[in-house]
Amino acid sequence: MPSLRTALLQSSGRPGAVDENLRVLDEAAGRAAAAGAQLLVCPEMFLTGYAIGDDVPRLAEASDGPGAQAVADIAVRHGLAVLYGYPERSGERIFNAAQLIGPDGATLANYRKTHLFGCFEQEWFTPGEQPVVQAELGGVRIGLLICYDVEFPENVRAHALAGTGLLLVPTAQMHPFQFVAESVVPVRAFESQMYVAYVNRTGQEGEFDFVGLSCLAGPDGVVRVRAGRGEELVIGEVDPEVLTASRAANPYLKDRRPGLYGSLA
Repeated sequence: MPSLRTALLQSSGRPGAVDENLRVLDEAAGRAAAAGAQLLVCPEMFLTGYAIGDDVPRLAEASDGPGAQAVADIAVRHGLAVLYGYPERSGERIFNAAQLIGPDGATLANYRKTHLFGCFEQEWFTPGEQPVVQAELGGVRIGLLICYDVEFPENVRAHALAGTGLLLVPTAQMHPFQFVAESVVPVRAFESQMYVAYVNRTGQEGEFDFVGLSCLAGPDGVVRVRAGRGEELVIGEVDPEVLTASRAANPYLKDRRPGLYGSLA
């Protein structure tokens, strides 16, 4: 089975400027497609910006809203799938969400962040209730989490048990927590035997200082590609054969003893 070439867009775009962020996405999608990528992953809340404060209700939209339609047009025009973060409005509630659009413009999956970080998120967003959201792309089972979600090992293990081979994690990781990008994410990939694409914002945004360091970590815990601290597009391979071999060699999932873990829940 061929590899799934995956592009990671490390950018904060322009907070509050949806049209400008779509322009940045369109340009990155063109570069990713030209490099042979089949999937482009954007950061958390990329459509609108993260530190948008009181503008969250104004910029939030339905999962099939105008932003989604614009992203679908970009995916079709460049012939690749796109994962982007956005504030999703559903009735009176707003979710910190991520949506995966296929290369044909169809929605493949929509995920709502289940673990909200800090006062800002807890003020504006409702936590999601579906822990495992998946889709199939290029023969790879893809799962979705957002930022803080990946810091809970239970979330990643649930994906492993559901067969996720590539976990997409759009994030807004800020100083001084860069050790998550540097150390936690590769460990999550190793302990649950999957690829993890962790895609961050970068630079100063309101009170937040985003650290970049986006990465694609493999099931052996080795980082395949790593961005620096600035705006960057990096591309790595998700190899199903490597994943199969790693799971055969590493017995973590096979050697689990679920009967002992009831107290953890």
